[in-house]
Amino acid sequence: VLDLPNLIEIQTASYQWFLDVGLKEMFQDISPIEDFTGNLSLEFIDYSLAEPKYSVEETKERDVTYSAPLRVKVRLVNKETGEVKDQDVFMGDFPLMTETGTFVINGAERVIVSQLVRSPSVYYNGKMDKNGKLGFSATVIPNRGAWLEYETDAKDVVYVRIDRTRKLPITVLMRALGFGTDQEIIDLIGDNEYLRNTLEKDNTESVEKALLEIYERLRPGEPPTVENAKSLLVSRFFDPKRYDLANVGRYKINKKLHIKNRLFGQRIAETLIDPETGEIIVEKGTMLDR
Repeated sequence: VLDLPNLIEIQTASYQWFLDVGLKEMFQDISPIEDFTGNLSLEFIDYSLAEPKYSVEETKERDVTYSAPLRVKVRLVNKETGEVKDQDVFMGDFPLMTETGTFVINGAERVIVSQLVRSPSVYYNGKMDKNGKLGFSATVIPNRGAWLEYETDAKDVVYVRIDRTRKLPITVLMRALGFGTDQEIIDLIGDNEYLRNTLEKDNTESVEKALLEIYERLRPGEPPTVENAKSLLVSRFFDPKRYDLANVGRYKINKKLHIKNRLFGQRIAETLIDPETGEIIVEKGTMLDR
């Protein structure tokens, strides 16, 4: 006779992970917080949960939420004076999970329904149109941030949608990222029919025009400037607090795009250093051969 498995383990284990790891990662994502002058910095050091005020049975009787006070140790640093101040801050009441994998909210027992979502990665798809022509699409799904959706049309033009906005030729995005001329784009990915068709549809001719085109799509109605457009693009895709593929997403994308194979024979542009230990991983100029 087989023992009955723990049917609520997926709930309890997930909640415990959030308490031990998830909360910590969340605070790390937003820490430190700086004022607009850059002189004051607020860092999240540690957090703890106090004992709940009521038991599970008492919360049901009193129609209150089963929770515990969440306190966070923060550090305020004045970079001008060098003054450092630590303080415990009450962040709110944190809902606690019962032994049966439920929550008690305002006296009523609730349960979270699990949902399957696609993990961060790049997903490819091919589909026949009504004329029998095969079209291709790819979606880059990050752990946090804007989706990038690529697709080809019946005329073999490659388009991209940034966070579900109206599509635009993919070369517009490439120009905005710094490849301003047609030749630079051709040198990057090679000359082919898809690229030539896409360049014909692209009305932008420089980095600046491409930035303004994307800004108008993402911020319709706002007066576009090159600096604002550049800041928007950087914040959307190059700020780890707003765009993050996570370890799983980065691994899957690197694997699907064969990044490892494409790096063989190349030399390291900058010395790679372990951010935690300070140890040098690879010296600048080292050729990648394994």
